[in-house]
Amino acid sequence: MRFPAAAAWRTLLRPGDVLVVIGGLALCVHAVAVLWQGGRPEAAIVRAGGKVVAELDLSAPRVLDVPGPLGTTRIEIQPGRARVAADPGPRQYCVRQGWLTQAGAVAICAPNEVSLSLSGRGADYDSLNY
Repeated sequence: MRFPAAAAWRTLLRPGDVLVVIGGLALCVHAVAVLWQGGRPEAAIVRAGGKVVAELDLSAPRVLDVPGPLGTTRIEIQPGRARVAADPGPRQYCVRQGWLTQAGAVAICAPNEVSLSLSGRGADYDSLNY
């Protein structure tokens, strides 16, 4: 089955069709810009063994060492962002996540039972906090 050339397709389009396509694209771009950006984080919440160990403001730099079953996990805070700088876990997934910069972002060091999450007013929702 052969499809008509592009010139033949253009003859089938009406001005209203073009307006619908442009409107749909504009709606998609607007949705991406508005809905898929996390809010600015206000605090870092550090948990160990399922309990909140510290709630840290993100306005000043600081380093926090959190003990866990495997050893010490090091949390680093910089203005507006936080990360797990070091962890004794074997695969280093939480360290590889790098800097967390949006409200709702989470780094979980499961083997050491330590987690870091950023809280704020515009937090994104995912399967962890749904």
